[in-house]
Amino acid sequence: MRRVYLDHSATTAVRPEVLEAMLPFLKEEAFGNPSSIYSYGREARKAVTEAREKVAKLIGAKPEEIYYTSGGTEADNLALMGVAAAYQERGRHIITSAIEHHAVLDTAQYLGRHGFKVTFVPVTPAGLVQVEDVKRAITDETILISIMHVNNEVGTIQPIREIGQLARERGIIFHTDAVQSVGKLPINVEELNVDLLTASSHKIYGPKGSGCLYVRKGIRIKPLFYGGAQERKRRPGTENVPAIVGFGRAAELAGQEMDSEMERLRRLRDKLIDGVLSRVEDVRLNGDRQQRVATNVNFGFSYIEGESLLLSLDMKGICASSGSACTSGSLDPSHVLLAMGIPHEEAHGSVRMTLGRDNTEADIDYVLEVLPEIVERLRAMSPLNKDNEGEAK
Repeated sequence: MRRVYLDHSATTAVRPEVLEAMLPFLKEEAFGNPSSIYSYGREARKAVTEAREKVAKLIGAKPEEIYYTSGGTEADNLALMGVAAAYQERGRHIITSAIEHHAVLDTAQYLGRHGFKVTFVPVTPAGLVQVEDVKRAITDETILISIMHVNNEVGTIQPIREIGQLARERGIIFHTDAVQSVGKLPINVEELNVDLLTASSHKIYGPKGSGCLYVRKGIRIKPLFYGGAQERKRRPGTENVPAIVGFGRAAELAGQEMDSEMERLRRLRDKLIDGVLSRVEDVRLNGDRQQRVATNVNFGFSYIEGESLLLSLDMKGICASSGSACTSGSLDPSHVLLAMGIPHEEAHGSVRMTLGRDNTEADIDYVLEVLPEIVERLRAMSPLNKDNEGEAK
């Protein structure tokens, strides 16, 4: 049976080149602690430094502005909690959007329960944050704005540059969760007016367990925990050297290949979108068609449950998801789709397909071959289908 992986926004396979770079640091030849002063430690520290330079280059930052974390979730927490703690004397108001990843949403809600006021700005039906809504939400107490660069569920590209400019003019710190855009869109933190940026290794064919927070020089931020001088005391604990090295190599490769690879995936994405919309009735594309990252497709299928569709696709060897991998255990519909105004029952019928370097045109042809048949079969027995009401009686 053919296998087609269409969940690259959840995670990606470690590239062979990345694994090759990591292996020495998993073996006796280079296992040292970067904090040690003898040769093993110096070798590890040199590798960590080189990886930091590669990650920084991918986003147009200075190496000393990169702070390693265990991944995107920790980096988001460090951004929000760290800024809130460092600047609370200046103000206690935070602005974010209704469609952020839960690493931001849940952290903001936690702060909201502990003395901070949080404003969740709405989005358009296409899933776009409006700069004017952010502007209206600003008060004299606002210390932080956090708006993601690319939405992880529907792929919409947010107006980060404009929001960052607005924040800078008002003296407000601006954070963006760029987990779904790093390696997929050209990023320069200076041009985007970003003060803090979150990135994750395993979204760009690096290992899980490694990510970073970019912190612009001069921005104060308090650590989440204490116990060592690593990462200039902002993220203490012995560094995960193999994962950091892998992250650096993955970032290097992403920068080298991004332009050509994203153009290739954009063609596959458009073929998938056009094919499904023309072959399946009562289906909609969730998210903006134009302001959309090259790797993301999100469809809403009326009259069927998304979970049934995912299981049926899996039986045909096709791996997709219903939204964020971090909420896959929840039976609740996507908070992103609900924020976009999609009705509860229709949000349940949505499926996300995200493309990556292993996908081919033949994969898209296969999906377009089997998907319409699956949808037709599920609708034929679905109690949600209005055409089945007579049979149900």
